[in-house]
Amino acid sequence: MRNLPAFTLAGYDKGRGRLTQALWFAVMNTVFMAWFCPARLRVALLRAFGATIGEGVLIRHRVRILWPWKLTVGDHTWIGEGAWLLNLEPVTLGAHVCLSQEALLCTGSHDHRAADFRYRNAPIVVKDGAWVATRATVLAGVTIGAHAVVAAGTVVHRDLPDLTLHTADGRRPVEEPV
Repeated sequence: MRNLPAFTLAGYDKGRGRLTQALWFAVMNTVFMAWFCPARLRVALLRAFGATIGEGVLIRHRVRILWPWKLTVGDHTWIGEGAWLLNLEPVTLGAHVCLSQEALLCTGSHDHRAADFRYRNAPIVVKDGAWVATRATVLAGVTIGAHAVVAAGTVVHRDLPDLTLHTADGRRPVEEPV
């Protein structure tokens, strides 16, 4: 039986103090997510808050990133409109990765077996050349392999090997690039 009042933040380190957290939320919700904010400014804001961002990165509007200081993005990666990186733990995106519109990367979960519903968080890694398509969800602890594809609207809860297509019907090799 759950005892939700017993829940604590034990074992979860936000990585920065409350002032920095509050400042990031203010910037994210007023400037960073806005349609009028240039993509270059989004990258600069993430770097200013501690993210490691490569060259040629494109971040569209309405993107939500919980903690920039827990984000690493490789060169020439695209993050589509409305994507959500719920990164209670580190998220690492390789080079030439595409996160499509409204994709969700969620590093946080709860231990459903524990009465206090404690956190069960883990990092996410998306390797070079991978594509997480529209409204796909990648859960805590998952590694998406190089050049793998997560089909639109699917949920990935286990590692996806390199060059693999994950669909609602299962997994199969990705066809060779043209």
